[in-house]
Amino acid sequence: MDDLHKFYDDHEAVGGVSFEVAEGEIFGLLGPNGAGKTTTVEILEGYRISSSGSVSVLGFDPAERPRALRERVGIVLQSSGMYRHVRVREAVAHWAGLYPHPRDVDEVLRIVGLDDAAQATALVRTLSGGQQRRLDLALALIGDPDLIFLDEPTTGFDPAARRAAWETIKRLRELGKTVLLTTHYLEEAQELCDRVAIIKDGKILAEGPPGELSEASARYRVSWRGEDGALISEEVDDPTELLHRLTGEAIARGESLVDCSVVRPSLEDVYLELTADETSEAQR
Repeated sequence: MDDLHKFYDDHEAVGGVSFEVAEGEIFGLLGPNGAGKTTTVEILEGYRISSSGSVSVLGFDPAERPRALRERVGIVLQSSGMYRHVRVREAVAHWAGLYPHPRDVDEVLRIVGLDDAAQATALVRTLSGGQQRRLDLALALIGDPDLIFLDEPTTGFDPAARRAAWETIKRLRELGKTVLLTTHYLEEAQELCDRVAIIKDGKILAEGPPGELSEASARYRVSWRGEDGALISEEVDDPTELLHRLTGEAIARGESLVDCSVVRPSLEDVYLELTADETSEAQR
């Protein structure tokens, strides 16, 4: 994707977005509501047409929606619908018949964690929210796609279900699949993604591996208890000098340095720093 633009009348939803996703990579697209994530992904999926710029997905122009591309792509939307009175295995088997070279149905059910006999034979309407998202992923995988779009795949999950979903997504990398992930959970992006792009107002503000973005874009936060017991925090580029001073002062007093912690910047810190609006900055 190079210099992608999308206009709705006078509103520019996407303003010059460029990025590449490598084969076998999990790439995260992050940003607040209205940032342009969904529009960008829908253009890549072929559901919307760009106003200008070039887009290539697996060597095809998605705007043309060629069958050869659709056979190689799997999509998990934010919300989807499935006939509620069909059984799980029947649904996946039916989807398999739509592709020229599908994966084995039982293998896919095992990958997404729906291989339990009771789950595989259950009616769709009886599935929990987490199990329904597993079914969505199974339907995206059954065609053995090279590229999978995951749009907010764990929204509404409880912590245990989210962790289980993460393991499933990690298995996609082991299968050699390429994944484009959108999520509002920064911990999820840090856990799963090889690289991320942070987008705001239709423009990419930062791109790279989560760890490298964290190290380059935020400061260390050092916290400790003062002599009066109050918790003190200070942000520094390098904590070495501050820690040397604090420990020296504590030793001179014959005391311990209480509740001392050094927190490395996280992807969430970088994200909040980059996407903070002017009003929020003024209030700090």
